[in-house]
Amino acid sequence: MTATTPSPELITAFAPTGALRASINLGNPILAHASAGGGQAGGVSVDLAAELARRLGVPLELVVFKTAGHSVEAVTNERADIGFFAVDPLRGAGIGFTAPYVLIEGCYLVRDDSPLTDNNEVDRAGTRVVVGGGSAYDLFLTRELKHASLVRAPSSQAVVDTFVEQALEVAAGVRQQLEADALRFPGHRLLPGRFMVIQQAMGCPKGRGEAARAFLAAFVEEMKASGFVAEALARHGIQGASVAPAA
Repeated sequence: MTATTPSPELITAFAPTGALRASINLGNPILAHASAGGGQAGGVSVDLAAELARRLGVPLELVVFKTAGHSVEAVTNERADIGFFAVDPLRGAGIGFTAPYVLIEGCYLVRDDSPLTDNNEVDRAGTRVVVGGGSAYDLFLTRELKHASLVRAPSSQAVVDTFVEQALEVAAGVRQQLEADALRFPGHRLLPGRFMVIQQAMGCPKGRGEAARAFLAAFVEEMKASGFVAEALARHGIQGASVAPAA
């Protein structure tokens, strides 16, 4: 599946302001990060946005957020033209998603002395699980957990700090983020395996039309097949993520 040359109408659908406004979430370190010195953001999602803007023949404008929830709102409310999100039915109400381009593991972190040894043991009464408010883990666990309760941190980066400060039972997040946080707070361990696989996709406002969503879907498939996504992951030193299979 190859993205075709964009028509003037398609370019207008993607960039009604004359620039492609890309919503970038810094809350997921696998996809984006703040550049050293406080400059422009970088990462796999930024690389994909830049390539899409190049193909559309328009300048790129990054709209940067610290949380997934705010990033989703920007695209849903058309304050941004594209975004990079975990696929979720709730978000799909206002956003047209592509197939995923990256798969990410969602994991649990506990204290070394925790009696929990398996992901399936987490959903018990009295267990408090910390998540980043509005994150893919929050949306997923809100549906899936029947007995444990959720505590929502202000961002994904604040999950482990909240977990430690409040002496809670479990922290949930991206494996890479939790591994980095475990180095900051010795005496913690990840439970084996994963509790979910996050399908990270691109999306645009549904109001931009099916032609725009289809073009974006074809673009993502080409970026996976050509090696662009794999090369971007390697270039940014990303571990804990894999290129999603072809749709």
